[in-house]
Amino acid sequence: MHVDPSEVDRRTLLRAGLGAATVAVVGSELAFPGAAQAAPGGDLDWIISCDEWAARPPKDPLSVSAIATNKIIVHHMAFPNVTDYSQEQAVKLAHDCQDLHMDGNGWSDTGQHFTVSRGGYVLEGRRGSLERLEAGDRQMISAHCPGENGRAIGIENEGTYVTETPPKALTDSLVKLCVAVCRQYGLHAHDIFGHWDFRTTQCPGAAFYREFPALRRRVFAALGTDLADVPARRWPDLWRFVNSPSVRVVQYLLAFRGYPVTVSGTFDAATVTAVQDWQARNGIPVDVDATLTTPTWETLAPELDQHASGLPVTAVQEILATKGYAVTVTGAYDHATRAAVQDLQELHGLPRNGKLSTSTWCAIVGGNVRQSFRHR
Repeated sequence: MHVDPSEVDRRTLLRAGLGAATVAVVGSELAFPGAAQAAPGGDLDWIISCDEWAARPPKDPLSVSAIATNKIIVHHMAFPNVTDYSQEQAVKLAHDCQDLHMDGNGWSDTGQHFTVSRGGYVLEGRRGSLERLEAGDRQMISAHCPGENGRAIGIENEGTYVTETPPKALTDSLVKLCVAVCRQYGLHAHDIFGHWDFRTTQCPGAAFYREFPALRRRVFAALGTDLADVPARRWPDLWRFVNSPSVRVVQYLLAFRGYPVTVSGTFDAATVTAVQDWQARNGIPVDVDATLTTPTWETLAPELDQHASGLPVTAVQEILATKGYAVTVTGAYDHATRAAVQDLQELHGLPRNGKLSTSTWCAIVGGNVRQSFRHR
């Protein structure tokens, strides 16, 4: 049987006893050994199911994750920014995406859980995702972001948003879908991330990513969350199965702290060892997967002013450049870097002072801060 390696989240298998707690799905029939399914919750009839858009059956049995869902990852599809906003185009999009993933990538089925068209239609992607959303217990193991496929709901959005932003119909439906996912899985607006927060890629596009603070605020408002219930900082929980620009930041900061790591963006063995040693030295629980927990991030990232230089500044410049800012990687905190930091601070509701505070670091590496959810 062919199994797409990117679909198998190793942590899912390790934490579930080598897969003993996963459940199989063939076609649209889910098998839950020894347990009744949770009662459906919420009206999700507006999501076009795989059967309704006539999806192909999966090539191989799919699995339900054995670990809890803890985030949403938003993508752009790198497809054309069409002006056909019809339901027919949305269905064609779903077929084109499934064909690409199954025939081009060799995957068992569509990689993401859900798809949003430029016309605002929401479609089920990987078969079983809508049923699991209705149950609100566990998600389908997907193929949208290696390392996160067993704990993150993946949402693809039609179009390419490096320089353009999505149309209103798409963003309105994306908000509605994120609200539904949060309600069903017990998530929050601060649990919404972009693909490049956990993977080296241009997705979800620099222009779209700038809209994420506003997107999260809309989800926050729709959920009716109390600001006091938002953590001061929700950092990206990077761990040893991911690679991303933020992993490069971690490696720069570890090198700044004296560890012999190579800045590669790949969470390699040396990085695992360094993270775990840092945790041990700072009285932080040592995570078996070297997860960048909140106290790990907050002790590792140094607070700096505009006179700073060296590896931490290089890290900031690299990731800002990746996210579309016109900065040059020099290691010196120059005017362009300060202006980019100030712009990012403004997007997240932070004081526009250009200083690298702990909350500013959190926003830089893809996290969320409480100030971002204040009424604006």
